[in-house]
Amino acid sequence: MNAIWKTGIKNATATTLYIVAVGGFMFYGSEIKVGRSNTLIIPITMLLLFVCSAAITGYLIFGKPAQLYVDGKKKEALSLLSYTLASFSIITFIFLLFLVLFTR
Repeated sequence: MNAIWKTGIKNATATTLYIVAVGGFMFYGSEIKVGRSNTLIIPITMLLLFVCSAAITGYLIFGKPAQLYVDGKKKEALSLLSYTLASFSIITFIFLLFLVLFTR
């Protein structure tokens, strides 16, 4: 397995682990009762989390391919992006299968 394919798998796995962590925080964080529940800070915090997550996942998926592209390694950049997206798609499909099979 070549280095670009391994990097793509690593990037997709890191993105998945980040999403699992944020999802776990959102799922279990709803059980924490802090002050009043109808406050302006909740939607602001959720939007901040959304934007921060978009930046982090954008960096994990597009960061290295963008760097390679700017460095003139266009073929490697497109290969890494393709491998990362393919790996991430496979992981997403596996999670969808788990969702269908285990939530009946």
